[in-house]
Amino acid sequence: MSHLFEPFNQRSVTFRNRIAVSPMCQYSSQDGFANDWHLVHLTSRAVGGAGLVMTEATAVEPEGRITPQDLGIWKDEQVEFLAKIVNLLHQNGAMAGIQLAHAGRKSSTAPPWDGGAVLSEDQGGWIPVAPSPLPYESESVKPIAVSIDAIQSLTQSFVSAAQRALNAGFNVIEIHAAHGYLLHEFLSPISNQRTDSYGGSFENRIRFLCEVVEAVRNVLPDQIPLWVRISATDWLENGWSIDQSVALADKLKFLGVDLIDCSSGAIAPGEKIPVGAGYQVNFADRIRREAGISTGAVGMITSPEQADQIIRTGQADMVLLGREMLRDPYWAMRAAKQLHQPIPTPVQYDRAW
Repeated sequence: MSHLFEPFNQRSVTFRNRIAVSPMCQYSSQDGFANDWHLVHLTSRAVGGAGLVMTEATAVEPEGRITPQDLGIWKDEQVEFLAKIVNLLHQNGAMAGIQLAHAGRKSSTAPPWDGGAVLSEDQGGWIPVAPSPLPYESESVKPIAVSIDAIQSLTQSFVSAAQRALNAGFNVIEIHAAHGYLLHEFLSPISNQRTDSYGGSFENRIRFLCEVVEAVRNVLPDQIPLWVRISATDWLENGWSIDQSVALADKLKFLGVDLIDCSSGAIAPGEKIPVGAGYQVNFADRIRREAGISTGAVGMITSPEQADQIIRTGQADMVLLGREMLRDPYWAMRAAKQLHQPIPTPVQYDRAW
């Protein structure tokens, strides 16, 4: 039996295998609403055999979007179409996950294919918020430092978004605290230069994320897993480090987090990242061993043998594939064939397998 195709149990959720579709922004929404593009994009990966299909970063507030075209879950009306997608994922054997996000100082930009430039208010943009009034890069808009009251309001936005996600039927809730977005900005001393109870020491910098996690966990039923995606390192001197990630993971475990989704980087320009096959897997491995919590490995995982080895050697409990799933929605089916494993296929596709 390939370890990659062993079921994985968390709380009352059983994933049919250890393969997850990583959250990937599609920049294809209007006013945050999911549409037919998202339905086809996500459901095709469930048809292709993935055990878990995650939505892209889904904004908990309009100002939390990276671009005006981002997916959102800040109002009740956005739930109906998301529920339709969840139902189709379930019909095709996959669990459905949603990543709740706020882009912080990296918000209010154009989509990548339109250049990704910062948008002015005249162009449909807005003034970003951040832990400190430090722009992401020199041409970025100077963000507004969030007040204590605003932090409490943002926490409630994550809670309300999680409640809507439950109403849509999602099986897994993931909080996005990576890639230079708001919660990561609070974690990293590169972007957090506050002098109040949310800045300075490690305990202060993790406070906002811990409060969000605790508040979200309190409204989730016991049977729903809660994940957190982190950037395990900033790849910058004096930035957030893997040592701090291990310590954070240990705290999050006791707040009811079930899995740490281990990515890295994107807090500021100038990072020197040694990108290569599975270059972030060691972070998942170390956090899993030292913090005693389940982890997900992501980043340049492309071959079935590579993914199977990660699970077989205990480096992670799930593998999350991004670009490889864009190239091949049926990657899981192909992996099963290469690893000589049976995998359920839609009867309509039987003759291909």
